This record gives sequence, C-alpha cells and structure tokens, in this order.
Amino acid sequence: MQERSSVAELANLLRRELNRYSPGEKLPSSRALVERFRVSPVTVSRALAALAAEGLVVTRPGAGAFRADRPRPRNRPGDTSWQEVALSAEPPGEAVPRSVDASGVLTTLAAPPPGVIELNGGYLHPTLQPERAMAAALARAGRRPGAWGRPPTDGLPELRAWFAREIGGPEGAVAASDVLITAGGQSALTTALHALAGPGAPVLVESPSYPGMLAAARACGLRPVPVPADTDGVRTDLLAQAFRASGARVFVCQPLFQNPTGAVLSAERRAEVLRVAREAGAFVVEDDFARRLVHEDAPPLPPTLAADDPDGVVVHICSLTKITSASLRVGALAARGTALERLRAIQVVDSFFVPRPLQEAALELVGAPAWPRHLRTVATELRARRETLLTALRRELPAAAEVGHVPYGGYHLWLRLPDGTDEWGLAAAALRAGVAVAPGRPYFSAEPPAPHLRVGFASASGPAELEAGARRLRTAFPDLADG
Repeated sequence: MQERSSVAELANLLRRELNRYSPGEKLPSSRALVERFRVSPVTVSRALAALAAEGLVVTRPGAGAFRADRPRPRNRPGDTSWQEVALSAEPPGEAVPRSVDASGVLTTLAAPPPGVIELNGGYLHPTLQPERAMAAALARAGRRPGAWGRPPTDGLPELRAWFAREIGGPEGAVAASDVLITAGGQSALTTALHALAGPGAPVLVESPSYPGMLAAARACGLRPVPVPADTDGVRTDLLAQAFRASGARVFVCQPLFQNPTGAVLSAERRAEVLRVAREAGAFVVEDDFARRLVHEDAPPLPPTLAADDPDGVVVHICSLTKITSASLRVGALAARGTALERLRAIQVVDSFFVPRPLQEAALELVGAPAWPRHLRTVATELRARRETLLTALRRELPAAAEVGHVPYGGYHLWLRLPDGTDEWGLAAAALRAGVAVAPGRPYFSAEPPAPHLRVGFASASGPAELEAGARRLRTAFPDLADG
C-alpha cells in the first residue's frame, strides 16, 4: 500500500475511535499505534496531523496526542450562487470565455484510488524516482552557506549556467544570461503565454496537444488555434496557412516526444518551423518537456530548436520535474532580446523567485555522480516498460492497439480507437475495472478527428502492473478485444 493510502486509512480508523476517549483524554502513544496497526511512525505522525488539522485532536510535543476539548465548529455553508454571475458575465467586446477546463491537467495530477493501476499519470513511479539522491541533495543544499537567503530573481547563476549548457549544447548556443529559473515547466509555459500574446489573441497549437497548455492558454484569455500534426510533427504547410489565416504571433509546440503522440519533429520540418515563424514575425514556444525521458534504444537526439535560433524566435522551456519528482518543481525559460525582459518582468510579478533551497538542491542533484546513473536507469526502464505495455495491448486489445507512432522517448502510447468508440465511456468503465487511462478528447482544442486513448507506462509500479492494466482494459471494454 502506498504511503498516502496508509495515512488516509489510519486517519479514518482513529477518527471512528475518538468517541472512546473523553475530551482532553490522551490517545495511545505513537509507538502503540505503530505496533497495533503495523504502519510506520511517519504514517502515524501524518494521520494525527490530519486529525489535528480537523480540530479533532491536539498534539503536544513531548506529551502526545489528546482528544480535543470540543470539536471545531463547522462553518455554516453560505450562498455562493452569486459567483456564477460574477465569474461568467462577459463585458461587451470580451473575445474569450473566462471559464477554464482543468480536467485534463487534474487527470495527470490526481492520485488514483487504492487498488487502481495508474496508466494515466504524468510522472515517474516512486520506484523510478531518484529518492535517495534527492534526499541527499536536499540535505547538502540545506547546509550550503546562504541556502536560506533570498536568491537572485533570475535564479542562481550556477543553475542558469547548467540549464544553458543543457539547452544550447556543446556549441554554447545559449548563454546563462539568456536563462530564467522557473517553478517547473507549467509555470514557465504560463509565463510565456502571458508575455507573448495579449488577451483575446490567437495562439497556434499542435493538434492534438498537451491539455495543460490548452488550459493555460485559455486561462490567459487566448484562443488556441489547432494545426494538425502527424508522425513527423506539426504539418508545416498548414502552419504557414494558420499564421496567415489567424494573424497569430505565437506557436506552441513540443518538437521532441510530443504529448500525446510521441512524435519527433523531422529535420526538414525543424528548419521549416523556424522559417515560417520568422516570416510571420512570430515566436515559437518550444516545450522540451521530455528530453531526459529518452529510451535506451533511441538514436541520437536532435538539438533543441533554441540551439538553432540566433534571432530570438524560439522561447525555450524545460524542467527537471518529469525526470525526478512532481515535487521538484525547478525549470528554465530561455529567450533573447526584448522578449526575455518581458518574461523576466512577468515572472517577478507572478512569483518573485523560486525558493533558494530548491534551487540549491537541484544544483546538488545534477552535479552528483548519481545523476547520470539515474538517467541511464530511467532510459532502460522506460524502454522495457514501453515494450511490455505495447505487447500486452496488442495481445489483449487488438482492435484498439493501433499506435500511430511507437515513441523512443516519453512515457505514453497514443491509441487510435475504432470509429464510434465512446472514449469517455471506455475510460469510466476502465476505472470501474481498476485501471485509470486518459480519453483523447481533452488533447484537442477543436473537434477531434477520431477517438483516442492515452495510455502511460511510467506511473505504474512495473511490468506486472502494466500487463494487469491491459487485462483490466479488456475486461472493461471486451469489444476492443476482437481483432
């Protein structure tokens, strides 16, 4: 059982037993609870903290936990119906609805219920995360002189230099002065959208595309305009048409292991994307989220678009989060010219700076001998998991195992479902069968051309869970088992 499930279960058990104790009476010691429920001391501490937050118990250092004298009164539910009008009423001339659908993002962030196999997650399973290396890095970072002081608003110089080398390659195409440290990739993406396009403006996006980017664009008051993509990346002939037809000045793309298709932008189209954007006087926001999630059998990776762009067309985004942990939210923005100044101003206003201990920990981590070993381990594991899941899906669901592109990086497969398939119904039935998958609809900013399913292989515990997940999908939707 995962730690988060154990904490919730123990808190529920203790909550039900509170009536055995009088107000102010001491509860059993933490050691007694550990022995009785066969959980760790950390689980006991977190469960008691949850009850204390509800006002049901009081913890006293050195004395233990006690039943609260009286339960904390519940807040009287008020009438919030007025907010529906205030949040939805659009003044004359407002071009974009203000409501934001975050369901596609929440799908990848929410922890699945106990017993459900997670094939819709966007992060590495804890067994793939460098937990020991991160803990050691955080401990060393906390002892650095000035680690708890105020950092430079642009980020620590050493960390900016490390990201510049990662983005610009050995030729040094990106300077440390071109880089801003951000609180992860999503924060960087939102900052870029705020900086580069005004409210109501169109922004070109790949179709299909990452739901978190679509939600961020709409939250910024922008209008996503889809540009179809295939196994070689965005269709550059249609990209040029979209710039002319929409008047957009921003194109957001994931050239490497695109989410959800897994496609890599071909060499011919890389040059064409930059040419088309330059002629349109537009920016290319390069979301390089998966470069460190390369698989063991991958050919040499192409450089970033930013490394081939001396003119400031590309605004580059990358992060350490995907290759480490959802909680290590340290990323980078790279840009040149006036755009960099605007990005800097917006980031300072939005968040001041990324906490210095987190930046120091990131520096310690990427400079440790464990870092290259971790990258090699993940590359090997992701390749093995990809093949395990692909084989299991082809065996269990031959009618749904049409994968448009088998990626050599990233953490998911993009399945083309038979025409007429109810992808939402399939996802709901799969959850009832004990496996979480992502329907394809949230990945399209307009009407999807066909039903799809995104199935991941990084958030499961290992090959056995991946094979079990495929079997549960067969149970949930037996029609897809007919080849």
